[in-house]
Amino acid sequence: MLKKTLAALAIGSALLSANVMAADYVVDKTGQHAFVDFKISHLGYSYITGTFKDIDGKFSFDAAKPEDSKIEFNVNTASVFTNNAERDKHISSKDFLKVADFPKATFVSTSVKTTGKNADGKVTADVAGDLTIAGVTKPVVVKATFLGEGKDPWGGYRAGFEGTTSIKRSDFGKMMDLGPQSDAVDLYVTFEGVKAK
Repeated sequence: MLKKTLAALAIGSALLSANVMAADYVVDKTGQHAFVDFKISHLGYSYITGTFKDIDGKFSFDAAKPEDSKIEFNVNTASVFTNNAERDKHISSKDFLKVADFPKATFVSTSVKTTGKNADGKVTADVAGDLTIAGVTKPVVVKATFLGEGKDPWGGYRAGFEGTTSIKRSDFGKMMDLGPQSDAVDLYVTFEGVKAK
């Protein structure tokens, strides 16, 4: 009986230790070490690339148990920037992002599945989650890479990632039709998080 009790305590202690290892991080918006970039075909003749200047988020992460990671990401859609003010205004309008009615786009993870390592030996994973744009929520999978973690020069501790996914504009409500070649949007995300104190 004593052995069983000690074994149970040992297992419980190990589980608690594992849970303690997971850390909470805040995406570094202050230092702007966070980017959400996009690329879309323009009529099949060229590509328009852009970014969102105002983003924030948080995540929990333990390199030993990446499958337990969770992430929430928010994008202020009015902060869209494509190097052309009139185009940015049009993208923000009811023809596309409908920023007046839906000022935020969000991503909330639902699962993380490790997929191995890339050529540089960095851990890769499929991060599934719910992406909400213009009030419409759809499941997406982000191909993510854990870039590294460690202390920074300012006394903090950071972890960084990057990820890619492709979505269809037509999946997120009625938007201005630019032809089938302009339906797909490639997204690239990279960010650092600072461990919460």
